[in-house]
Amino acid sequence: MRIDIISAVPELLNSFLDYSIVQRAKDKQLVEIEVHNLRDYAVNKHGKIDDMPYGGGAGMVLMIEPIAKCLEGLQKERTYDEIIYTTPEGEQFVQNTANYLSLQENIVILCGHYKGIDERVRDKFVTKEISLGDFVLSGGEIPAAMISDAIVRLLPKVLSDETSALTDSFQDGLLAPPVYTRPAEYEGMEVPPILLSGHTANVEKWRYEESLRRTEKRRPELL
Repeated sequence: MRIDIISAVPELLNSFLDYSIVQRAKDKQLVEIEVHNLRDYAVNKHGKIDDMPYGGGAGMVLMIEPIAKCLEGLQKERTYDEIIYTTPEGEQFVQNTANYLSLQENIVILCGHYKGIDERVRDKFVTKEISLGDFVLSGGEIPAAMISDAIVRLLPKVLSDETSALTDSFQDGLLAPPVYTRPAEYEGMEVPPILLSGHTANVEKWRYEESLRRTEKRRPELL
C-alpha cells in the first residue's frame, strides 16, 4: 500500500511517521508513505502557496495551483483509489472507514491549513472528506497522521499478532473489554478469576459480556 500526504508543514508529520508501528511497517516494506511539501510546488520563488480569500474576511486560503501541480504529478505515476481532504466538514473518521481504506492500494491525504483550501480543489480532485470530530485544529497534519496510523496497523503482517487489530474497540461495534496482566494481585485489587482459569470458552464469554456492559455504560449509542 502507498499513502501520499500533502502538507504545508511536513515537519509536523515526519517524527510521527518515523517511529513505532508505522516505521516498522515501512521497514518491512508493507507500506510506503511519502510526505510532500506543498511549498515545493509554490507559485513563485518565495514559496507562496496561499492568498487572501475573495470577498474579504480573515485568514488565508491555500491556492489551487500548488495543490493541482502536486496532485497531477502524483496521478501521472499511479492511479489513486481515494484523494482525501482533512476538514472539520468531512464525515467523521470511524473504524469502518479505517478498515475500508486499509483495503485500498493507493491513497492521498491532503492536509488542510490556514482557512482551508480553494473550493475548486475539492470539486476537481477530492473524493473523500474526513473529520476527526466537531472541533478545529491548526492544520490537517494531526488528522493525517492519525488516519495513517489507523490504516497501517490493519495491514497484514504489520502487527506481530494479526488477531490483535480484530479485537480492538469498534471492530465488532462494541468497546473492548478490560484487560489485565501481572501481577494477579496489587494492593488488594485482584484480576478476575475467570481470566486465570485457562478455560478459553468461558474467558471469551466473559470478555463479550464485559464489552456489552462497558459499551452500554460509556457509549450506549453504539448498541
